[in-house]
Amino acid sequence: MRVLTLDRPPANALDETLLGDLQGAVDAARNHAHTRALVLTGAGRFFSAGFDLNAPRRDATATRQIQQLYRAAHLALLTCPKPTVAMLGGHATAGGLVLVLACDYRLGLDADYRVGLNEVAIGASFPKIAFEIVRLRVTHARASEMLLGAALYPASQALRLGIVDELLPAETFEATVMRRAARLGAFPREAYAHAKAALVADAVGRVEAETATEAEHTAAVWVTPESRAARAAQRAKLGMKGGQ
Repeated sequence: MRVLTLDRPPANALDETLLGDLQGAVDAARNHAHTRALVLTGAGRFFSAGFDLNAPRRDATATRQIQQLYRAAHLALLTCPKPTVAMLGGHATAGGLVLVLACDYRLGLDADYRVGLNEVAIGASFPKIAFEIVRLRVTHARASEMLLGAALYPASQALRLGIVDELLPAETFEATVMRRAARLGAFPREAYAHAKAALVADAVGRVEAETATEAEHTAAVWVTPESRAARAAQRAKLGMKGGQ
């Protein structure tokens, strides 16, 4: 078993380095013969807060680069033939929650933190891979509630929303995650990989069929005046400066 920990203080926000490192770690685990399962978690109080809103504004080339890295890292995680288990023990918002949902099995800590897909509220559009992961994992009704309502929920709502399969008490949380991951990893690997590939095939096919024009339309949402203003207000609320 291999544990991958998102560790970019203070909120494990996604940038080029973290996305590249995540893809590399997933690929390495995929190709390591003795690794039977992956556990994905976050260091500190956050699983991940999603894209780093405090990053310097990117030019067109840098924007394309991070879009490609985001797509590649999430596809690597979604299509990894080995069991992937999310160990959700802290805040997971926007793209951070998408990473949770990209895992096969998701276990959450029953504690005081927030989860949600608040992209619409901060003027962010969903990359195709993110949208397909959400649609794959949760029901249409819950996806509509989270995507269009753009609220942040207490972790106690994660089970109702379909984000996690179970909420566990602190005293058994980590041990239960490791035990469940080991159980999945003990299955015949070819059988697990075949079943998983079939489950995600339609979503992956839609991601791979995305055209350049569709991707450009998604990216354009980020740079409208209202979207920029919404993110500026969010940065001000969080005491940030600069950013996208």
